[in-house]
Amino acid sequence: MNLRYRLLLVVMVFTCSLVSAQTYDMLIKGGRLIDPKNNIDATMDIAIKDGKVAKVAKSISEKEAGKVIAASGLVVTPGLIDIHGHVFHGTKPNHYLSDGLTALPPDGFTFRVGVTTIVDCGGVGWKNFDTFKRNVIDASKTRVLSFMNIVGEGMRGGAWEQNTGDMDAKLSGMVAKQNKQHIVGFKVAHYGSRDWIPIDRAVEAGRIADMPVIVDFGGSNEFDPLSIKELFFERLRPGDIYTHTYAELNGARETVINRTSRELEPFILDAQKRGIIFDVGYGGASFEFKQAIPALAAGLYPNTISTDLHTGSMNAAMKDQLNVMTTFLAMGMELPDVIKASTWKPAQVIQRVELGHLSEGAIADISILNIREGEFTLWDRTGQKVPTNQKLECELTVKDGRVVYDLNGRSIQ
Repeated sequence: MNLRYRLLLVVMVFTCSLVSAQTYDMLIKGGRLIDPKNNIDATMDIAIKDGKVAKVAKSISEKEAGKVIAASGLVVTPGLIDIHGHVFHGTKPNHYLSDGLTALPPDGFTFRVGVTTIVDCGGVGWKNFDTFKRNVIDASKTRVLSFMNIVGEGMRGGAWEQNTGDMDAKLSGMVAKQNKQHIVGFKVAHYGSRDWIPIDRAVEAGRIADMPVIVDFGGSNEFDPLSIKELFFERLRPGDIYTHTYAELNGARETVINRTSRELEPFILDAQKRGIIFDVGYGGASFEFKQAIPALAAGLYPNTISTDLHTGSMNAAMKDQLNVMTTFLAMGMELPDVIKASTWKPAQVIQRVELGHLSEGAIADISILNIREGEFTLWDRTGQKVPTNQKLECELTVKDGRVVYDLNGRSIQ
Protein backbone atom coordinates (compact mmCIF):
# COMPACT_ATOMS: atom_id res chain seq x y z
CA MET A 1 0.00 0.00 0.00
CA ASN A 2 1.61 3.28 -1.08
CA LEU A 3 1.86 6.37 1.09
CA ARG A 4 -1.06 8.14 -0.62
CA TYR A 5 -3.51 5.34 0.17
CA ARG A 6 -2.20 5.02 3.71
CA LEU A 7 -2.86 8.71 4.35
CA LEU A 8 -6.36 8.41 2.84
CA LEU A 9 -7.11 5.45 5.09
CA VAL A 10 -5.96 7.37 8.16
CA VAL A 11 -8.16 10.34 7.22
CA MET A 12 -11.18 8.07 6.71
CA VAL A 13 -10.69 6.34 10.05
CA PHE A 14 -10.30 9.71 11.81
CA THR A 15 -13.42 11.09 10.12
CA CYS A 16 -15.46 8.05 11.06
CA SER A 17 -14.34 8.32 14.65
CA LEU A 18 -15.47 11.96 14.75
CA VAL A 19 -18.86 11.08 13.27
CA SER A 20 -19.36 8.22 15.71
CA ALA A 21 -18.44 10.53 18.59
CA GLN A 22 -21.19 12.98 17.60
CA THR A 23 -24.01 11.56 19.65
CA TYR A 24 -26.37 14.46 18.95
CA ASP A 25 -27.55 16.33 15.85
CA MET A 26 -27.65 19.70 17.59
CA LEU A 27 -26.63 21.23 20.88
CA ILE A 28 -28.08 24.49 22.25
CA LYS A 29 -25.50 25.60 24.75
CA GLY A 30 -25.41 28.01 27.66
CA GLY A 31 -28.86 29.58 27.49
CA ARG A 32 -31.24 30.38 30.32
CA LEU A 33 -33.72 27.54 29.98
CA ILE A 34 -37.24 28.32 31.17
CA ASP A 35 -39.31 25.13 31.05
CA PRO A 36 -42.37 25.58 33.29
CA LYS A 37 -43.59 21.99 33.08
CA ASN A 38 -40.32 20.77 34.55
CA ASN A 39 -39.85 23.72 36.94
CA ILE A 40 -36.57 24.68 35.28
CA ASP A 41 -35.24 28.23 35.24
CA ALA A 42 -31.48 27.85 35.02
CA THR A 43 -28.52 27.87 32.65
CA MET A 44 -28.74 24.53 30.84
CA ASP A 45 -27.62 22.78 27.66
CA ILE A 46 -30.11 20.98 25.41
CA ALA A 47 -29.07 18.20 23.05
CA ILE A 48 -31.28 17.16 20.12
CA LYS A 49 -31.33 13.89 18.21
CA ASP A 50 -33.75 12.77 15.48
CA GLY A 51 -36.16 15.64 16.14
CA LYS A 52 -36.45 14.95 19.87
CA VAL A 53 -34.89 16.34 23.03
CA ALA A 54 -32.18 13.81 23.83
CA LYS A 55 -30.64 15.34 26.93
CA VAL A 56 -30.97 18.37 29.20
CA ALA A 57 -28.04 19.01 31.52
CA LYS A 58 -25.87 21.68 33.07
CA SER A 59 -23.06 20.87 30.67
CA ILE A 60 -22.92 18.75 27.52
CA SER A 61 -19.70 18.54 25.53
CA GLU A 62 -19.68 20.36 22.19
CA LYS A 63 -17.72 17.46 20.74
CA GLU A 64 -20.82 15.27 21.02
CA ALA A 65 -22.90 17.39 18.60
CA GLY A 66 -22.83 17.93 14.85
CA LYS A 67 -24.07 21.51 15.26
CA VAL A 68 -23.63 23.80 18.26
CA ILE A 69 -25.78 26.90 18.79
CA ALA A 70 -24.41 29.34 21.34
CA ALA A 71 -27.25 30.66 23.51
CA SER A 72 -25.35 32.44 26.27
CA GLY A 73 -27.23 35.55 27.36
CA LEU A 74 -30.43 34.35 25.70
CA VAL A 75 -33.64 32.77 26.96
CA VAL A 76 -34.41 29.25 25.74
CA THR A 77 -38.03 28.08 25.94
CA PRO A 78 -40.28 25.38 24.51
CA GLY A 79 -41.70 26.38 21.14
CA LEU A 80 -44.35 29.03 21.68
CA ILE A 81 -48.00 28.04 21.22
CA ASP A 82 -50.52 30.63 20.00
CA ILE A 83 -53.99 29.19 20.61
CA HIS A 84 -55.86 32.07 19.00
CA GLY A 85 -54.81 32.98 15.47
CA HIS A 86 -56.50 33.19 12.10
CA VAL A 87 -54.64 31.29 9.40
CA PHE A 88 -57.43 29.96 7.16
CA HIS A 89 -56.18 32.24 4.41
CA GLY A 90 -57.62 32.08 0.93
CA THR A 91 -58.70 34.17 -2.02
CA LYS A 92 -62.47 34.14 -1.75
CA PRO A 93 -64.11 37.56 -1.43
CA ASN A 94 -66.69 38.04 1.32
CA HIS A 95 -65.23 35.16 3.33
CA TYR A 96 -63.53 37.14 6.11
CA LEU A 97 -61.52 34.61 8.21
CA SER A 98 -62.82 31.47 6.52
CA ASP A 99 -60.81 30.88 3.30
CA GLY A 100 -60.73 34.65 2.90
CA LEU A 101 -58.37 37.60 2.55
CA THR A 102 -58.16 38.71 6.21
CA ALA A 103 -56.52 35.54 7.54
CA LEU A 104 -52.79 34.93 7.11
CA PRO A 105 -50.53 32.11 5.86
CA PRO A 106 -49.02 30.74 9.06
CA ASP A 107 -45.39 30.19 8.06
CA GLY A 108 -44.86 33.88 7.38
CA PHE A 109 -45.97 34.96 10.85
CA THR A 110 -45.04 32.17 13.27
CA PHE A 111 -41.42 31.02 13.19
CA ARG A 112 -40.04 34.56 13.10
CA VAL A 113 -41.57 35.17 16.55
CA GLY A 114 -40.79 31.78 18.08
CA VAL A 115 -44.23 30.24 17.49
CA THR A 116 -44.06 26.60 16.40
CA THR A 117 -47.75 25.75 16.92
CA ILE A 118 -50.72 27.94 16.04
CA VAL A 119 -54.41 27.17 16.47
CA ASP A 120 -56.77 28.64 13.92
CA CYS A 121 -59.54 29.96 16.13
CA GLY A 122 -62.89 29.34 14.47
CA GLY A 123 -62.16 30.16 10.84
CA VAL A 124 -63.24 26.71 9.74
CA GLY A 125 -66.58 24.97 10.16
CA TRP A 126 -67.45 21.35 9.55
CA LYS A 127 -68.43 22.14 5.96
CA ASN A 128 -65.01 23.40 4.87
CA PHE A 129 -62.59 21.59 7.15
CA ASP A 130 -61.28 19.47 4.27
CA THR A 131 -60.34 22.63 2.37
CA PHE A 132 -58.55 24.00 5.42
CA LYS A 133 -56.66 20.76 5.94
CA ARG A 134 -55.58 20.54 2.31
CA ASN A 135 -54.65 24.20 1.78
CA VAL A 136 -53.29 25.17 5.21
CA ILE A 137 -52.57 22.28 7.58
CA ASP A 138 -50.93 20.00 5.01
CA ALA A 139 -49.18 22.86 3.20
CA SER A 140 -47.58 24.50 6.28
CA LYS A 141 -44.32 23.84 8.09
CA THR A 142 -45.89 25.37 11.20
CA ARG A 143 -47.91 22.92 13.28
CA VAL A 144 -51.46 24.11 12.58
CA LEU A 145 -54.40 23.00 14.71
CA SER A 146 -58.01 24.17 14.74
CA PHE A 147 -60.87 25.27 16.94
CA MET A 148 -63.85 24.45 14.71
CA ASN A 149 -66.55 27.09 14.51
CA ILE A 150 -69.98 25.95 15.63
CA VAL A 151 -71.23 27.63 12.44
CA GLY A 152 -70.86 25.17 9.59
CA GLU A 153 -69.75 27.89 7.18
CA GLY A 154 -67.02 28.99 9.60
CA MET A 155 -66.12 32.58 10.37
CA ARG A 156 -67.45 34.26 7.25
CA GLY A 157 -68.74 37.25 9.19
CA GLY A 158 -72.05 39.07 8.95
CA ALA A 159 -75.25 37.08 8.53
CA TRP A 160 -73.46 33.73 8.23
CA GLU A 161 -72.40 33.91 11.86
CA GLN A 162 -75.94 34.73 13.02
CA ASN A 163 -77.54 31.71 11.35
CA THR A 164 -78.54 29.39 14.19
CA GLY A 165 -79.81 26.93 11.58
CA ASP A 166 -76.16 26.36 10.60
CA MET A 167 -75.03 25.64 14.17
CA ASP A 168 -75.09 21.85 14.21
CA ALA A 169 -73.56 20.29 17.31
CA LYS A 170 -73.87 16.72 16.07
CA LEU A 171 -72.16 17.25 12.71
CA SER A 172 -69.50 19.48 14.26
CA GLY A 173 -68.78 16.91 16.94
CA MET A 174 -68.63 14.11 14.39
CA VAL A 175 -66.13 15.88 12.12
CA ALA A 176 -64.02 16.81 15.15
CA LYS A 177 -63.91 13.20 16.36
CA GLN A 178 -62.88 12.09 12.87
CA ASN A 179 -60.03 14.62 12.83
CA LYS A 180 -58.76 14.58 16.41
CA GLN A 181 -55.16 14.94 15.30
CA HIS A 182 -55.99 18.41 13.95
CA ILE A 183 -59.09 19.71 15.77
CA VAL A 184 -58.77 20.73 19.43
CA GLY A 185 -62.19 22.21 20.22
CA PHE A 186 -65.04 24.48 19.16
CA LYS A 187 -65.46 28.24 18.75
CA VAL A 188 -68.32 30.66 19.29
CA ALA A 189 -67.92 34.21 18.00
CA HIS A 190 -69.62 37.39 16.84
CA TYR A 191 -73.17 36.34 17.66
CA GLY A 192 -75.45 39.34 18.05
CA SER A 193 -78.75 38.02 19.41
CA ARG A 194 -79.57 37.90 23.10
CA ASP A 195 -79.81 34.13 23.56
CA TRP A 196 -77.54 31.20 24.37
CA ILE A 197 -78.05 29.07 21.26
CA PRO A 198 -74.45 29.10 19.91
CA ILE A 199 -72.95 28.62 23.39
CA ASP A 200 -75.17 25.67 24.19
CA ARG A 201 -74.61 24.00 20.84
CA ALA A 202 -70.84 24.47 21.01
CA VAL A 203 -70.79 22.95 24.50
CA GLU A 204 -72.89 20.05 23.20
CA ALA A 205 -70.36 19.52 20.40
CA GLY A 206 -67.63 19.68 23.02
CA ARG A 207 -69.29 16.92 25.00
CA ILE A 208 -69.67 14.76 21.90
CA ALA A 209 -65.99 15.10 20.97
CA ASP A 210 -64.62 15.51 24.52
CA MET A 211 -63.04 18.85 23.62
CA PRO A 212 -63.11 22.39 25.06
CA VAL A 213 -65.03 25.39 23.79
CA ILE A 214 -63.51 28.83 23.25
CA VAL A 215 -65.93 31.76 23.44
CA ASP A 216 -65.62 35.19 21.88
CA PHE A 217 -68.46 36.68 23.88
CA GLY A 218 -70.08 39.92 22.84
CA GLY A 219 -72.23 41.55 20.26
CA SER A 220 -75.57 41.46 22.07
CA ASN A 221 -77.54 44.52 23.13
CA GLU A 222 -75.05 47.00 24.62
CA PHE A 223 -77.67 48.19 27.09
CA ASP A 224 -78.52 44.69 28.29
CA PRO A 225 -75.68 42.24 27.48
CA LEU A 226 -75.80 38.61 28.47
CA SER A 227 -74.41 37.75 31.89
CA ILE A 228 -70.79 36.58 31.97
CA LYS A 229 -71.47 35.22 35.45
CA GLU A 230 -74.10 32.91 33.98
CA LEU A 231 -71.70 32.06 31.16
CA PHE A 232 -68.94 31.02 33.58
CA PHE A 233 -71.00 29.16 36.16
CA GLU A 234 -74.02 27.78 34.28
CA ARG A 235 -73.10 27.43 30.59
CA LEU A 236 -69.40 26.62 30.31
CA ARG A 237 -67.51 23.69 31.82
CA PRO A 238 -64.16 23.67 33.61
CA GLY A 239 -61.54 23.73 30.86
CA ASP A 240 -63.63 25.89 28.53
CA ILE A 241 -62.01 29.13 27.42
CA TYR A 242 -63.05 32.77 27.62
CA THR A 243 -61.05 34.75 25.07
CA HIS A 244 -60.62 38.53 24.72
CA THR A 245 -60.47 38.68 28.52
CA TYR A 246 -59.26 42.29 28.65
CA ALA A 247 -61.65 43.78 26.07
CA GLU A 248 -64.33 46.43 26.60
CA LEU A 249 -65.91 46.28 23.13
CA ASN A 250 -67.70 49.59 23.69
CA GLY A 251 -70.23 48.01 26.03
CA ALA A 252 -71.21 45.09 23.77
CA ARG A 253 -70.57 42.69 26.66
CA GLU A 254 -69.99 42.69 30.38
CA THR A 255 -66.36 43.21 31.32
CA VAL A 256 -64.08 41.69 33.97
CA ILE A 257 -63.35 45.19 35.30
CA ASN A 258 -66.60 46.95 36.08
CA ARG A 259 -66.80 50.02 33.85
CA THR A 260 -68.31 52.13 36.63
CA SER A 261 -66.38 51.12 39.74
CA ARG A 262 -63.21 50.19 37.78
CA GLU A 263 -62.81 47.18 40.07
CA LEU A 264 -62.65 43.48 39.25
CA GLU A 265 -66.06 41.85 39.29
CA PRO A 266 -66.15 39.78 42.51
CA PHE A 267 -66.98 36.44 40.82
CA ILE A 268 -64.18 36.48 38.22
CA LEU A 269 -61.46 34.86 40.31
CA ASP A 270 -63.96 32.24 41.48
CA ALA A 271 -64.64 31.42 37.83
CA GLN A 272 -60.92 31.00 37.22
CA LYS A 273 -60.67 28.75 40.27
CA ARG A 274 -63.60 26.75 38.89
CA GLY A 275 -61.48 26.04 35.81
CA ILE A 276 -62.59 28.64 33.29
CA ILE A 277 -59.54 29.47 31.16
CA PHE A 278 -58.94 33.18 30.63
CA ASP A 279 -57.23 33.80 27.29
CA VAL A 280 -55.80 37.10 26.03
CA GLY A 281 -56.81 37.03 22.34
CA TYR A 282 -55.41 40.53 21.91
CA GLY A 283 -56.75 41.17 18.39
CA GLY A 284 -57.44 44.45 16.69
CA ALA A 285 -60.10 45.66 19.13
CA SER A 286 -60.05 43.17 22.00
CA PHE A 287 -57.46 44.46 24.45
CA GLU A 288 -57.42 47.67 26.50
CA PHE A 289 -55.00 48.67 29.24
CA LYS A 290 -57.86 50.14 31.27
CA GLN A 291 -59.13 46.57 31.64
CA ALA A 292 -55.80 44.72 31.80
CA ILE A 293 -53.86 46.84 34.28
CA PRO A 294 -56.45 46.81 37.08
CA ALA A 295 -57.31 43.16 36.33
CA LEU A 296 -53.71 42.05 36.82
CA ALA A 297 -53.43 44.24 39.92
CA ALA A 298 -56.46 42.41 41.34
CA GLY A 299 -54.95 39.00 40.56
CA LEU A 300 -56.56 38.10 37.23
CA TYR A 301 -53.56 36.86 35.28
CA PRO A 302 -54.21 35.21 31.91
CA ASN A 303 -54.04 31.44 31.77
CA THR A 304 -53.02 31.65 28.12
CA ILE A 305 -51.42 34.44 26.09
CA SER A 306 -52.51 34.61 22.44
CA THR A 307 -52.66 37.04 19.56
CA ASP A 308 -55.91 36.83 17.55
CA LEU A 309 -53.60 37.20 14.56
CA HIS A 310 -55.04 38.55 11.32
CA THR A 311 -54.21 41.36 8.87
CA GLY A 312 -55.88 43.98 11.04
CA SER A 313 -54.33 43.08 14.38
CA MET A 314 -50.79 42.50 13.09
CA ASN A 315 -50.68 46.02 11.69
CA ALA A 316 -52.21 47.64 14.78
CA ALA A 317 -51.28 47.51 18.47
CA MET A 318 -51.09 43.71 18.72
CA LYS A 319 -48.34 42.99 16.14
CA ASP A 320 -47.30 39.46 17.15
CA GLN A 321 -46.98 36.89 19.95
CA LEU A 322 -43.77 38.37 21.35
CA ASN A 323 -45.26 41.86 21.48
CA VAL A 324 -48.22 40.54 23.46
CA MET A 325 -45.87 38.71 25.81
CA THR A 326 -43.82 41.90 26.18
CA THR A 327 -47.02 43.75 27.05
CA PHE A 328 -47.68 41.45 30.00
CA LEU A 329 -44.08 41.76 31.15
CA ALA A 330 -44.52 45.53 31.11
CA MET A 331 -47.62 45.21 33.30
CA GLY A 332 -45.66 43.31 35.95
CA MET A 333 -46.08 39.65 35.02
CA GLU A 334 -42.90 37.65 35.70
CA LEU A 335 -41.03 36.17 32.71
CA PRO A 336 -41.44 32.50 33.77
CA ASP A 337 -45.21 33.08 34.11
CA VAL A 338 -45.36 34.73 30.69
CA ILE A 339 -43.47 31.77 29.20
CA LYS A 340 -45.78 29.29 30.93
CA ALA A 341 -48.87 31.06 29.54
CA SER A 342 -47.33 30.80 26.07
CA THR A 343 -46.11 27.18 26.20
CA TRP A 344 -47.09 24.56 28.77
CA LYS A 345 -50.47 25.98 29.83
CA PRO A 346 -51.86 26.31 26.28
CA ALA A 347 -50.61 22.79 25.54
CA GLN A 348 -52.66 21.56 28.50
CA VAL A 349 -55.71 23.62 27.54
CA ILE A 350 -55.84 22.20 24.00
CA GLN A 351 -55.02 18.70 25.29
CA ARG A 352 -51.72 18.47 23.43
CA VAL A 353 -49.43 17.67 26.36
CA GLU A 354 -46.74 16.30 24.05
CA LEU A 355 -46.07 19.99 23.28
CA GLY A 356 -45.04 22.97 25.37
CA HIS A 357 -42.12 21.44 27.28
CA LEU A 358 -38.56 20.19 26.81
CA SER A 359 -38.53 16.96 28.77
CA GLU A 360 -36.09 14.34 27.52
CA GLY A 361 -37.84 12.50 24.71
CA ALA A 362 -40.16 15.45 23.91
CA ILE A 363 -40.63 16.95 20.46
CA ALA A 364 -37.75 19.37 19.89
CA ASP A 365 -39.73 22.58 19.36
CA ILE A 366 -37.58 25.36 20.82
CA SER A 367 -37.63 29.15 20.86
CA ILE A 368 -34.48 31.14 21.62
CA LEU A 369 -35.35 34.68 22.68
CA ASN A 370 -33.38 37.84 23.27
CA ILE A 371 -34.49 40.40 25.84
CA ARG A 372 -33.61 43.70 24.19
CA GLU A 373 -32.87 46.59 26.51
CA GLY A 374 -33.91 50.11 25.51
CA GLU A 375 -36.78 52.56 25.55
CA PHE A 376 -39.95 51.17 24.04
CA THR A 377 -43.63 52.12 24.06
CA LEU A 378 -46.59 49.76 24.02
CA TRP A 379 -50.01 51.11 23.10
CA ASP A 380 -53.57 49.89 22.78
CA ARG A 381 -56.49 50.60 20.47
CA THR A 382 -57.59 53.60 22.56
CA GLY A 383 -54.16 55.22 22.33
CA GLN A 384 -53.16 54.54 25.94
CA LYS A 385 -49.41 54.05 26.18
CA VAL A 386 -47.25 52.02 28.54
CA PRO A 387 -43.47 52.52 28.49
CA THR A 388 -41.08 49.61 28.97
CA ASN A 389 -37.32 49.14 28.99
CA GLN A 390 -37.29 45.59 27.64
CA LYS A 391 -38.70 43.84 24.64
CA LEU A 392 -38.72 40.19 23.60
CA GLU A 393 -37.21 39.35 20.22
CA CYS A 394 -36.82 35.96 18.53
CA GLU A 395 -33.23 34.97 17.88
CA LEU A 396 -33.82 31.47 16.56
CA THR A 397 -36.61 28.90 16.23
CA VAL A 398 -36.32 25.12 16.08
CA LYS A 399 -39.23 22.88 15.06
CA ASP A 400 -39.02 19.10 15.16
CA GLY A 401 -35.26 19.42 15.69
CA ARG A 402 -34.62 21.62 12.66
CA VAL A 403 -33.77 25.31 12.56
CA VAL A 404 -36.65 27.08 10.81
CA TYR A 405 -35.76 30.69 11.66
CA ASP A 406 -32.40 32.25 12.46
CA LEU A 407 -32.15 36.02 12.93
CA ASN A 408 -28.38 36.36 13.17
CA GLY A 409 -27.04 33.15 11.63
CA ARG A 410 -26.21 31.43 14.92
CA SER A 411 -26.86 28.01 13.40
CA ILE A 412 -24.53 28.56 10.43
CA GLN A 413 -21.13 26.94 10.98
